[in-house]
Amino acid sequence: MRCMHDISARSVAGVEVVPLCDAVGPMGESLRRPLDETFPGSSPELWERLRDEEPGAFGAGGEWVLHFHCFLLRVPAGPTVLVDTGIGGTHSAAAGWAPVPGRLVDALSAAGAAPADVDVVVLTHLHSDHAGGAVAEGQPTFPNARYVLQRQEMDWLLGAPDNPVAEQTLLPLLEAGCLDAVDGRTRLAEAVELFPTPGHTPGHQSVVIDDHRLVVTGDVVLHPVQLADETVTYLYDEDAATAAVTRSALLERIRTRDGLVAAPHLPSPFARP
Repeated sequence: MRCMHDISARSVAGVEVVPLCDAVGPMGESLRRPLDETFPGSSPELWERLRDEEPGAFGAGGEWVLHFHCFLLRVPAGPTVLVDTGIGGTHSAAAGWAPVPGRLVDALSAAGAAPADVDVVVLTHLHSDHAGGAVAEGQPTFPNARYVLQRQEMDWLLGAPDNPVAEQTLLPLLEAGCLDAVDGRTRLAEAVELFPTPGHTPGHQSVVIDDHRLVVTGDVVLHPVQLADETVTYLYDEDAATAAVTRSALLERIRTRDGLVAAPHLPSPFARP
């Protein structure tokens, strides 16, 4: 499957936000569940409506089709920022359930950039479909970049036994000395800030541009169903109750600013909540 939608960039406060399509495909059988189990609190009526309104989110059999987007931020007189690194190569930690290999480097090239051009890599969280492309063959994929994540996220993963993302991504970044663990809200550049959004994972973070006029959400929003009803949770949230509170608060801030979400798994990466 390939991205067929409009992936034009958006510009907010001079910051150009370019969606990069890494992959498209259904969740692998090891994790796939019926939609009402995957998204507790959803209703048959809501799914029927969304199949008409968001056909790109569904396969021929009605299954969830995920789009795996990363985002390139070009900041005037500032750093080139990549938000998330996709699913990675054939043998990445995501290989058991995601449509590897990812095409992030090709998408980056199509946007006029190379891995060496990236100054900062923001990891919204350390799930394999967001951090899988951070390291290739044991070395940082983006050789000139500082990789930034929340310290709470790092500590959580380091405390998880036998986690392949820790082995394949986190430990190599620590060994390379290119990982910056931050605590809470952190300004990356003029109008660009990291903002803690816990729930999906303990140290999940989003990227806020111009005080919520555009937010790269990470997995605060996973499916259009959570824009239609923000109380709908997700089976694989680490803390679904906290994730729901986080989602409601974040979407309210975005609405107050008449802003946009840039969400990695939506068919069209930009949406107005």
